[in-house]
Amino acid sequence: MHPCTFSLFLGVLGILLSPTYASPVRSPRGISSSLYDDLVLYTKYSSAAYQIFCPRPLGNTLVESFSLPNAHAFIARDDSRREIVVSFRGSLSIVDALTDINVFLVPFVSPGIAKPFKVHAGFLLAYNAVAKSVLGTVSSQLAMFPGYAVVVTGHSLGGSIAALAATALKTALPDAPLRLFTFGQPRTGDANFAAFVEDTIGADNIFRDGVPSIIARLLGYEHHGTQYWQFVDPTPFNTLGPTTVKKCVGGEDPTCSDSILSTGINPAHVFYFGQVMVLNPLVCV
Repeated sequence: MHPCTFSLFLGVLGILLSPTYASPVRSPRGISSSLYDDLVLYTKYSSAAYQIFCPRPLGNTLVESFSLPNAHAFIARDDSRREIVVSFRGSLSIVDALTDINVFLVPFVSPGIAKPFKVHAGFLLAYNAVAKSVLGTVSSQLAMFPGYAVVVTGHSLGGSIAALAATALKTALPDAPLRLFTFGQPRTGDANFAAFVEDTIGADNIFRDGVPSIIARLLGYEHHGTQYWQFVDPTPFNTLGPTTVKKCVGGEDPTCSDSILSTGINPAHVFYFGQVMVLNPLVCV
């Protein structure tokens, strides 16, 4: 078994053996059922990006898929919801691990965008491997299906790549409605990048369930908003619901996940909104 796959297996096993792998409840406020349903839906899309073969993501049309050493993603079209969905895979290989640890901050330069603020070098390199194709495919789909919205999503490493992709797509296609859903997303860039993400996409169009301690702020990184914190960690025995999710304020809300001691990449990192990441091939049919 590949060492990265084995780590994911251990994470899932930890969840299965722990009925209450939970952080303490703090200031529950809850979210709407419709938003919770969206979080569940795009968690499934993020999980689908891990599948070796995904001919119909969530039963929808597969427009294009990308499988490069440092970038794995697909673009799907949901005609019932009138959406173009771009989903990026998280870490599952040695190359991905090398991408994760390339934490140098570099200017955000990519097809459709060139800005002086700094982002994670490894994440940017991964996104740039597919950026031109992603931008071209999304642009052509929007031309063929006017009025469709764009959703960009991803888990872990894929969440950070998704944040870069969504920002670049919105910059290049400012008239396209766009939302960003990420799960277990590490910090991706500096404070100026975080502010630009919120200004460009709109904080109300960003839905992030993040890893607060990764990558450390002392390296110059800051989270962007808006975090939706499931403050009681779900398990296969207790998937919880909208009353256990808190909408946070800003990128580094001290009353949200930053209020507890983080254990980094832990078993809960592979379980979001009732979905075990990676291990469900049914999200592809």
